[in-house]
Amino acid sequence: MRGEPVQDCHSLPTCETHPIRQLEVMRHLVGWVSLAVCMYGLNAELISHLHPPGQEISIANCVFPFIYGGEFHYNCISVHSDFDWCSLDFQFQGRWRYCTALDPPMCIFPFQFRKKTMNECTKEGYILNRSWCSLTENYNKDRKWKQCSPHNF
Repeated sequence: MRGEPVQDCHSLPTCETHPIRQLEVMRHLVGWVSLAVCMYGLNAELISHLHPPGQEISIANCVFPFIYGGEFHYNCISVHSDFDWCSLDFQFQGRWRYCTALDPPMCIFPFQFRKKTMNECTKEGYILNRSWCSLTENYNKDRKWKQCSPHNF
């Protein structure tokens, strides 16, 4: 309008200068940070999770127990991985492979899930669309399960 000063783009509120916009950005950032801490813990090694070392191409047996991260592991673990894995050495030295339905704890086949009998790993009922199996004959009753390797489905 005539007679009113025109604001140039440098005087308009930005994220840095507008307090409400700052709060919105902080809420968004805090949400993502909270999610990362929730998923990976305070001592997260996110880069390791996003770029894990290459899988050892091997048919070698898993070694149980094995030491990883200063702890003994008696089963396959999913630390820093989307799928369970095991060490090929007693003291983890970078050699590993994905676990299968035959690695401890072992899948039990067949097993009951809902009103079906399952004879192999299934993706049914898993919100992440990954394969899983029951650790008992009746998942409906016991609710014990494990995620299967990407090679099981």
